Amino acid sequence: MENRSSVSEFVLVGFPGLPQKFHILVSLVVFLMYNSALYANGIVICVIILKEHLHQPMYVIIANLAISDLLMETMTLPKILAKYWFGDDTISFHACFFQMFFVHYLGSLDSFIIMLMAFDRYIAICRPLRYFAIVSNALAAKVCAVFWFVASLIGLAIAAMGVALPYCGPNKIKNYFCGLTPVAVLACAESAPTRRAVFIIALFVHLIPLSFIIFSYIMIIRTIRSTSGSDGWQKAFYTCTTHSFVIGMYYIPRLMVYTYNQVQLIPNADLNVLLICLYSFVPHFISPIVYCLRTEEIKRTLVKHRKSSAPD
Repeated sequence: MENRSSVSEFVLVGFPGLPQKFHILVSLVVFLMYNSALYANGIVICVIILKEHLHQPMYVIIANLAISDLLMETMTLPKILAKYWFGDDTISFHACFFQMFFVHYLGSLDSFIIMLMAFDRYIAICRPLRYFAIVSNALAAKVCAVFWFVASLIGLAIAAMGVALPYCGPNKIKNYFCGLTPVAVLACAESAPTRRAVFIIALFVHLIPLSFIIFSYIMIIRTIRSTSGSDGWQKAFYTCTTHSFVIGMYYIPRLMVYTYNQVQLIPNADLNVLLICLYSFVPHFISPIVYCLRTEEIKRTLVKHRKSSAPD
């Protein structure tokens, strides 16, 4: 690999057309987003681990999603801050592909876990009498472990395909982190077959879970509408709407970018980077609020803990 690649480091450009005067604003947004995601996901993980009454299948799945989001933010956002605060916009050759592994690893894992959450809600609402016969803590933990393993193979395969390409010319990545496509286009050999193979993998990883999520939500709404009164229907509609916002932020911009990278419909590098940032960072900031902090049992636990720790 090193004999074929003369590039020893890459430069993370971020938004190619971003004026200098907006750099401080972007860094502040990233800083606030990282800290908010860090604290929100950290609180959710600690509460679920420490409170025994939250040791239920749904919360096991939520904890796995929170851990994945924390890892993703930690692998990418500090480097963005280093770029704007300290002028450190370079990343070594090997570190870039190490980061690429985690980016695709955790992106695939999030898709699988969100699908598992939809499955859990589908069973709980559409088959409530059989829920505990079908779903258990052990089963949820085992399925999550399988998804962590499968997603790691996907991330490893994508990073291996990227590192196998030779790099001997330009080294400026039009992104804030190392993803396969922004890096592969810099190769000094034909990278279209590699990018096409990753596109096929991405469709499998994201479209299959998304199809199941849409199906499960349709069945959930149908079940609640036929069994609940107007109050139950309004609550279900509100819950599904908020959840759908997170799911939409995760899948829609991602699929748009994947399609764009194949057919080049949008000749705007800044828009491409913006869409990548939307699906990479925004869901990790919002999901602990929608999935976790808005969950009644977690809210009651946090309120109870706050009251018990407050001075008399």
